[in-house]
Amino acid sequence: MPSSMIRRGIWAIGAAVIVVALVVAALPLIASTRIVRDRIAWEMSAWSGFRVAIDGSPRIEVWPTFRAILTDVTLSQWTDTEAPPVVEAERVEVDLSAMAALRGDVVFSTARLVRPTIRVQRTPAGLFLPAVPTGGRITRSIDTARGVVNADPAKPDLDKLPTDTFGTVEFRDGRMVASIGGKDVEILSSLNGQANWAAMNSNATLSATGIWRGESVALDVASARPLVLFAGGTAPLTLSFKAAPATFSFDGTASMSENTYFDGQAKFSAPSLRRVLEWSQAGIAPGAAIGSVSISSKITATGGRVKFDNTAIALDNNPGMGALDLSLGAQPVISGTLAFDTLDLRSFLSAFTPLVPTGGAGPGEIDTSFADKINLDLRLSAAHATAGPIQLADVAATAQVKDGLSVFDISDASAFGGNIQTSLRFDRKPEGSQVEIRLLASDIDGGAFGTAAGMTRLVPVGTGTVSVILKGPGRTWDSIFDNADGSVSATFGPGALSKLNLPAFLKHTEQGGFFALDDVSDGTLPIDGAEIKATISKGVARIDKAEANSAKYKIWLSGIASYAGRGLALSGGVIQPDQAATQANGQQGPNQSSFFVGGTWSTPFISPISRGISGE
Repeated sequence: MPSSMIRRGIWAIGAAVIVVALVVAALPLIASTRIVRDRIAWEMSAWSGFRVAIDGSPRIEVWPTFRAILTDVTLSQWTDTEAPPVVEAERVEVDLSAMAALRGDVVFSTARLVRPTIRVQRTPAGLFLPAVPTGGRITRSIDTARGVVNADPAKPDLDKLPTDTFGTVEFRDGRMVASIGGKDVEILSSLNGQANWAAMNSNATLSATGIWRGESVALDVASARPLVLFAGGTAPLTLSFKAAPATFSFDGTASMSENTYFDGQAKFSAPSLRRVLEWSQAGIAPGAAIGSVSISSKITATGGRVKFDNTAIALDNNPGMGALDLSLGAQPVISGTLAFDTLDLRSFLSAFTPLVPTGGAGPGEIDTSFADKINLDLRLSAAHATAGPIQLADVAATAQVKDGLSVFDISDASAFGGNIQTSLRFDRKPEGSQVEIRLLASDIDGGAFGTAAGMTRLVPVGTGTVSVILKGPGRTWDSIFDNADGSVSATFGPGALSKLNLPAFLKHTEQGGFFALDDVSDGTLPIDGAEIKATISKGVARIDKAEANSAKYKIWLSGIASYAGRGLALSGGVIQPDQAATQANGQQGPNQSSFFVGGTWSTPFISPISRGISGE
């Protein structure tokens, strides 16, 4: 290569380097003279649709990127000059186009809002959203897209959508506030994230993190056709919300028109439904401390109604399937059917009704306000179920909550070798909550029933029927039984009385003096049948009839037993039906040994009144 050509090449490269260096060196001077504050504010206003004001003087940086740093920036509505700004930012960093700046234009693709305060308003749907701009390129693009959608809602012509650029908006260390009672209340803090939307006819994503009600939350939203979505058309949408109390996701299609529409797969999970209710501040007092709750379902939502099809639900790891229908209004209405293989009824009731006591150290107050906030009508079935220590099978039940009334019915279930039907009913009235409990257990094993009920003494072991009806006021779970009125009845066929050594019992009555029932509990008495009838008044059971018949003896009891104090005041007797009992001296004597039962349910004692039957 000739040396002259080499020299000319070197000079050309050197000249280019000098020109570039001069341009770079001149940019701050050019920017400071031509890209003035009002020009940037005007461009941001045209872009956002808000009235933009910049109090501080812009500072221009060239390296590592050409950008303008703005301070004390506000975005306000054009139509309401008295209202506080929609957005206030301590600083806004705008990435500028160097070539456009040389031409005297302002072109930027990225804006970073540092420590912004975003003012939001509560919508009728309960969401907090910022005010909508009345103009700007974004609004005009949405209006144009709305015309495209209206021309062919089923299949809009995407080629006619606006192609205006948008870019990226980042926000750092921001917060959201809402005016409540005339004061600014912080809704969200530590807000960080970004929205990416290269052009109006392209896809868009939003990722954000923050702290809401003391919990860190993360939100991710994406759509392949966001402009169609904003224009009221139907477009793909994915959404993910994550927080320690709960997670939610949706993947499907949606429409943001007046008749909002969603169709897709939704998932919800929470380690504790109680924590979710407390965190969401739904105004519904949670019941017992429930474990994990998860729902996965195909949902279709439109016109204030959400249908859940092929719903997979798990309560405390008890999986079930079914279909649900949710109607949104002043009082949400939930109806549907759920089928479980195994089910913990306490968890189920805690999740959907206030019909179980709160967890912790003892019974708490029952919050029936739940019945004023939601209407519920659920049908459920379970192949196997538990209610505390009670094991059930083939359960068919309903849960209903409406207008102050909460009802849980088991219409059919197998338990204790027989069949049970039960109902738990709370009726919220001006004078106080009224409670009704009903139980009918047919053809059951009395021993198994007594063990589940916590009664192990003098329980008939055999097949029988038990009926319980209780009604009364109830603010706490203890007060229900303390104040209830009703009745208890039971009949049993051939079997035995558990934990009763009758010869030892009669021997103690012959000897006189007090003795504990535990002293004669090392035996079992065969019986031909037993019958019990009692009337309940204010938590006190008056035993009208309690008889057990064996081949040689008839045992009877009468008196009262208190639920509140667990006290006993009973009289009873052991009779020989053949009238042939005699004393040891051979003379005709009484055919009955009478006694008094006192003490408490857990520690009853016997005091003989007459000693007419020998225990020998």
